[in-house]
Amino acid sequence: MLKKVSTDELYFRCEPSDFPFKTTDEIQPLEETIGQARALRALDFGLGIESHGFNIYILGESGTGKMTTIKTILEEKSGKEPVPNDWCYVYNFKNPDVPQALSLPPGTGLTFHKDMDGLIKVLQQEIPKIFESKEYERQRTKIFEDFQEKQKKLFSGLEKEVKEKDFALKKSVSGLALVPVKKTGEVLNEEEYAKLDTEVRKKIDEIGRQLQDKLDDAVRMVRVEEKKVKEKIEQLERQAALSSVGHLIDELKQKYEDNTEIIAYLDDVREDILAHVEDFKPQEEQPSALPFFKPAKTEPSFVRYYVNVFVNNRDRKGAPVVIESNPTYYNLFGRIEHKLQYGVAVTDFSMIKAGALHMANGGYLVLDALNVLKNIFVYDALKRSIKDKELKIEDVWEQYRLVSSVTLRPQAVPFNVKVVLVGNPYLYYLLYNLDEEYRELFKIKADFENRMDRDRESLLKYAGFIRTKCTEKGLQPFERDAVAKIAEYGSRLAEHQKKLSAKFSEIADVLREADHWAKTDGAKVVKVEHVEKALEEKVYRCNKVEKKIHEAIREKTILLDTKGAVAGQINGLAVIDLGDYRFGIPSRITSRAYAGKAGIVNIERETKLSGKIHEKAVLILSAYLGEKYARKQPLSLTASLTFEQLYGGIEGDSATCAEIYVLLSSIAGVPLKQSLAITGSMNQHGEVQPIGGVNEKIEGFFDVCKLDSLDGAQGVIIPGPNMKNLMLKKEVVEAVRSRKFTVYSIDTIEDGIEIFTGMKPGELQPDGNYPEGTFNHLVAKKLAELSRAGKKKKEEEEEEEEKKNKENEE
Repeated sequence: MLKKVSTDELYFRCEPSDFPFKTTDEIQPLEETIGQARALRALDFGLGIESHGFNIYILGESGTGKMTTIKTILEEKSGKEPVPNDWCYVYNFKNPDVPQALSLPPGTGLTFHKDMDGLIKVLQQEIPKIFESKEYERQRTKIFEDFQEKQKKLFSGLEKEVKEKDFALKKSVSGLALVPVKKTGEVLNEEEYAKLDTEVRKKIDEIGRQLQDKLDDAVRMVRVEEKKVKEKIEQLERQAALSSVGHLIDELKQKYEDNTEIIAYLDDVREDILAHVEDFKPQEEQPSALPFFKPAKTEPSFVRYYVNVFVNNRDRKGAPVVIESNPTYYNLFGRIEHKLQYGVAVTDFSMIKAGALHMANGGYLVLDALNVLKNIFVYDALKRSIKDKELKIEDVWEQYRLVSSVTLRPQAVPFNVKVVLVGNPYLYYLLYNLDEEYRELFKIKADFENRMDRDRESLLKYAGFIRTKCTEKGLQPFERDAVAKIAEYGSRLAEHQKKLSAKFSEIADVLREADHWAKTDGAKVVKVEHVEKALEEKVYRCNKVEKKIHEAIREKTILLDTKGAVAGQINGLAVIDLGDYRFGIPSRITSRAYAGKAGIVNIERETKLSGKIHEKAVLILSAYLGEKYARKQPLSLTASLTFEQLYGGIEGDSATCAEIYVLLSSIAGVPLKQSLAITGSMNQHGEVQPIGGVNEKIEGFFDVCKLDSLDGAQGVIIPGPNMKNLMLKKEVVEAVRSRKFTVYSIDTIEDGIEIFTGMKPGELQPDGNYPEGTFNHLVAKKLAELSRAGKKKKEEEEEEEEKKNKENEE
């Protein structure tokens, strides 16, 4: 039925007396998340369960406090959990391309780093002292003296024998050589040798071969002794170095005796130091090939003994909580840095840097889902890490290079992170339905509400939220009247009288703006007028487009009537959403009906400006029209429907009621009041269904009516189910109270006919007809006339066709 909406139903006021305080300074700050019972329960379960794959996706509209809530929960929960181990990368002496990862108790990674650094510094001082000691020099000299003694003994006997047999040992480039000599001791030259008798030459050659064999044996023995000397020197140096290294290594092994990996690593370090003792000796400066150029002194590198403290949890209290705002691949999974040396990029294990996943290992990582998907390689690598339970540091661009380069492949670190993705519902359902792996790895859905019940408890929590923001942002206290106005604004955002918006970011913005206006006025507390000022200024900053449209309507650039009555013309209502601001605007809908067979022609559909839902709504009109007026005879008409001066697309079914009224008006030739606008959807039974944006639509038509002055006849018709959504601005409520404007509600299409046309709709009689003088009777009559006109036209066309056929036969 048609109902006038009272002023009390247009706006559900929040009574300041509902708040047991004068200002928010008198209450405690809110320490909990409100209105999100379902999401909090899901988060509690998801963070508590330790099974693999129970990672979390938090979904909800922007501004509902998703990130703030999870941050608060994790900070509280993580403080009660154990601190995870430190992780270090060290040189792998067995496979240098695969740096070894070591796990140490929290806080000991840096200690181990300092211990190793101290060890090398001590050895750099102690080992050279050992090699400069008198004892070392004495033993080393003895080894060489023994060798020289043996060498002298070998060659002295050989030289005696050589001399006795008229030969001599001469040094040459290739070593020692045997040459025959004369009795005088002079070397026998080739000419003198050639003059000798054949027998003498044979004898000399034979003696030379025998002596050469003995010389070769002596040289061989010397080389064996040289090798032994070298081994003895190496052994001496090893023992000397071990006297410095051994007890220091043993001390470290004893300190880290509970860690078998470190024990094994220290054993490798000791062997490597002993194998590279030369590096610890004083380095002699190499002479320059160019007298005017002094080369840089090359120092041995001890980086292989460096401990790269990859993850340091020394100062951490509880499990780590990492919120990565820029989840690029390298920020998440770490990187291997390089440095340029002589134009060549080089690297080593000391340049391995941790990513957010490593820092969060043993704790929690919070990521924005959209940012994860926008960054190349990240989403797949994240799933792979969760699935394989290990973290690898890789050069992801290696596979795309034309020339592959040798790089490090650090040992993988075990993965133990609870990953929390935060994003909008669209992304959640997109991933869930299109990615099978996602379902197995993110099993927990924490769905945040965008609104909450408006009851006394929630209102008090709203006030607590305001108190919290005052403390956090340094805002002045709010009077309870101002708090009540904020609560009413929350209902406006929620588009429901019994609900409050859970988009606390928008509420917080209004709080800061109201505080600004209070300070501008020099007030010590924020009053209701400051909140109203903040809301008005916020609208003014954003409503330029709306005002431009109003200007076009006033100047008749956009044709729109708010007075009089016109057949086949009605004021529909639409909402324009600019993102930061949305407003309602009336739109002229027209229809023209005439004899034909095309049925209802949706001009927007024909021009491809109509969306699927709007096309469905037009088909519902056809079904309603047929059921209502075509029980005795088929519908036979052509009727066009269009939104005048529409230059963009149209979507939605909220104009269905307006379209049926304008269509019936065009058929019956009955004018519709232009002082009224209507919004509402309908079904095939003629029942009016609720729509969205009802407040903006009413206010939009009200603002347009003001352009031509309010005369009390103007108003808006809305669906009855939308009564609970009314939270109209103060100006509209006052206009209704002073009877300058009216808001009506209807439940069926029949309810609005009389107020639009001044005619009773008329009920269907047992004989299948409507009473004379009613609107439905007139519509049925006009449809019958259109049907007969169409039938007559068809008969005339058939007669004309038959006549042409006969003429053709003759």
